[in-house]
Amino acid sequence: MILGAHVSIAGGVENAPLNGQKIGCDAIQMFAKNQTQWKAKPYTEENISGFKNNLKASGIQIVVIHDSYLINLCATDANKLRMSIEAFIDELERAESLGVPYVVTHPGSHLGKGEEWGVSKIAESLDEINERTPGLKVMTLLETTAGQGTNLGFTFEQLAAMRDKVKAKERIGFCADSCHMYAAGYDLKTRQGYQDTWKRFDDLIGLKHLKAFHLNDSKKDLASRVDRHHHIGEGFLGLDPFRWLLTDSRFADIPGLLETPGDEQDFERNLKLLRSLL
Repeated sequence: MILGAHVSIAGGVENAPLNGQKIGCDAIQMFAKNQTQWKAKPYTEENISGFKNNLKASGIQIVVIHDSYLINLCATDANKLRMSIEAFIDELERAESLGVPYVVTHPGSHLGKGEEWGVSKIAESLDEINERTPGLKVMTLLETTAGQGTNLGFTFEQLAAMRDKVKAKERIGFCADSCHMYAAGYDLKTRQGYQDTWKRFDDLIGLKHLKAFHLNDSKKDLASRVDRHHHIGEGFLGLDPFRWLLTDSRFADIPGLLETPGDEQDFERNLKLLRSLL
């Protein structure tokens, strides 16, 4: 697995690769813009060339963008849904301009309208997004969620159904979050549970469509449906599931990205711990 963390873009997106290099990342995740705002200024040529030059100089092997948490591709309010679709198109176009291959998104929250409605609406939104961005190489990665509130994507069945309903299936992949999966009820903590979980993922979705990992321990126990990240080995998951993930040949060459709490020193510490498990 190509290990790294979510890094800051403070001062410009071009700073992200250097921020990753500083803490020992081989892969990075970043926001494409201020993730608390719907809109942002377009990148300048200096942003784009600076990013590409710094990426090359840093030795970072792969970059993943995480979209804004404001986006909800099954928003029940028509205006919010329209804003979400426009914002996600912007995320994909920014990724394409930087040469970033993946944009990770939490699929959406149905806000009371039900799972079936939400899954269909997400696929419908993705169809519009894909139709309006022809020729882009960047892939959308649907993230496994904890299932907190009305968030969708906490079962493999939901995620598989989203992709199945999308016309341009080749543009949809997946990102697996260890904390979210455990909180959703997938027992990665036992050897048998680990094996059963990935067999089920492969049967329903296909491991070939898994393109990224978020490596986070969980502050909450199995099936809590609560999304609370913890430092590696300090939560309910413990160290074994991470050791199994990192030594699982099926996941070689996939980015494994930390989203643990704290600052750069915490990321550095967690990265060192992960590498010690190899």
